[in-house]
Amino acid sequence: MDSDHMAPSTGAHSLVGGTASQPKKVAYFYDSDVGNYAYVAGHPMKPHRIRMAHSLIMNYGLYTKMEIYRAKPASKYEMTQFHTDEYIDFLHKVTPDNMDSFAKEQSKYNVGDDCPVFDGLFEFCGISAGGTMEGAARLNRGKCDVAVNWAGGLHHAKKSEASGFCYVNDIVLGIIELLRYKQRVLYIDIDVHHGDGVEEAFYTTDRVMTVSFHKYGEYFPGTGELRDIGVGAGKNYSVNFPLRDGIDDEAYRAMFEPTIEAVMTHYGPEAIVLQCGGDSLSGDRLGCFNLSMAGHANCVKYVKSFGVPVIVLGGGGYTMRNVARTWAYETGELVGEQMSKQLPFNDYYEYFAPDYELDVRPSNMENANSHDYLHKIKSTVIDNIRRTGRPSVEAFTNIPNNPLTRDDEDSDIDDDEDADNNPDVRSTERRQDRRIANPADYDDDSEDDEYRASMGIRDQPGRDKSRNITAHVNPDAAKPDALDKLAGLDDLNDDSALSTRQTSPAGSRTPAVADEEDGDVDMDEAEPAEPAEPAETAAAPEAGSTDSHSPSNNLTPPESPTGAGVPAPDVEMEGTDEAAKADVAEEKQAEEKQQGEAERDSENAKGEVRTEVAKDS
Repeated sequence: MDSDHMAPSTGAHSLVGGTASQPKKVAYFYDSDVGNYAYVAGHPMKPHRIRMAHSLIMNYGLYTKMEIYRAKPASKYEMTQFHTDEYIDFLHKVTPDNMDSFAKEQSKYNVGDDCPVFDGLFEFCGISAGGTMEGAARLNRGKCDVAVNWAGGLHHAKKSEASGFCYVNDIVLGIIELLRYKQRVLYIDIDVHHGDGVEEAFYTTDRVMTVSFHKYGEYFPGTGELRDIGVGAGKNYSVNFPLRDGIDDEAYRAMFEPTIEAVMTHYGPEAIVLQCGGDSLSGDRLGCFNLSMAGHANCVKYVKSFGVPVIVLGGGGYTMRNVARTWAYETGELVGEQMSKQLPFNDYYEYFAPDYELDVRPSNMENANSHDYLHKIKSTVIDNIRRTGRPSVEAFTNIPNNPLTRDDEDSDIDDDEDADNNPDVRSTERRQDRRIANPADYDDDSEDDEYRASMGIRDQPGRDKSRNITAHVNPDAAKPDALDKLAGLDDLNDDSALSTRQTSPAGSRTPAVADEEDGDVDMDEAEPAEPAEPAETAAAPEAGSTDSHSPSNNLTPPESPTGAGVPAPDVEMEGTDEAAKADVAEEKQAEEKQQGEAERDSENAKGEVRTEVAKDS
């Protein structure tokens, strides 16, 4: 693909995958088991949001416009194409029952707090990574123009470290697969958090350009500075657009489209990976942007308009009903379907009260991104992009054999085995979902300095890298009336906002976030609103559903403990055995944590990023 790309408004499009007006062949990856996993009670990340989005997608009838697949979960060997053997082996072995015996490894691999050990951890990672890798393989073989995996997009995971709710970086694994056939791959990240794991993996190569639009400042993960542009062969191929609180649809579009147009013109990618984190939506529990559903989906529509093969992934997003609405709407954009504003009846219809509409509205929060600020950043970014060129790597003429990529014959064999083992998959999975649904599903330090310096990655001056994504919580998302009114969001770093956080049990650094935040009430404890019968119900095959749970008449968030939000005075515990035991346990835990971090830092200092795609095959 040697011709330059132009913005859709000019009427010129790439010939790859056809013009934007031609229908695209869409492959949609979904595993019904994904909704059965839960991190821990009260954790903001809820895999069940993917099942809610899938229910909307099916009941809108979008299944008639795309091919639906259940990808084979990624194996340990496939995961180690990027991650270290020791780290993946740890994820495979650790369980809530034996986690105490892995205390040292948990500290070493940053597992705990934001990234807890939970039942089915490795299987969940396999589902996420398998869908993305299979989507990349189908794109490579020309079997589809668009691949969708809402269970993917876990962009924070590092080579040998969990981070920000992410354990296995499915995005890096998918890009590695794409690079077997494609010379140039573009990664775009519209999550509110910086896509640090993907950027770090490809920081030294020109065959992958990473573009991240994210909140920067006192915010997780503390990376993604404007000056972080890559090193060596990768110089100017890492693009970071640091943003401030409250950016709205108009401002976001004004900086997103010119930036992506410049990338398409000067870099000319042969494939795109688009991470669509839903935490950049207005009213997100952990986010601080003010995008509507339409503003978020405009990014998807714009990227699709270039006609380049694309993998569309999920990511963050912690107000479940808003994430489900948005991802369903964006699926409709990808298949070219006009979707009615009135939601069709679905398994979770009552939880979209009170409006039952396919919409996420912006709030009245102030946009801290001035026109001058955005113009200055955009000008700098585009100037850097213009310094890039297309890699000198010659086109592949012989694709190496690799067991990671299954050919058509292998796919046929898999289909035959699946048909033999699951003669009626839909019915079986539905009953399985009812049987093993987990009630918890419904609940709504820095790396080695020398290693990071050698990679050219800089943290913000004067502060440590943020290790916990939940250290910054949207304070207004916890308001009981947030369902009816999305109040303007205050600065997340304001002292008054910080003082409202409750202390988590067992000294955890992850704050206790009320499950009822912004209307995401515990579905197993709260009585849903009485749903109004929708005007029209789209015909669709039955989507996986879960057991009903005992309702409660109390929708009010539980009262905070006495004095919550007010620093507790120091109380001397002399003379009590409990205090002495607690001190000893705390000291021991601190020693183990420090020892684990030291080992991890040592390993990172000695190791190199295992992605070998920077060199010619």
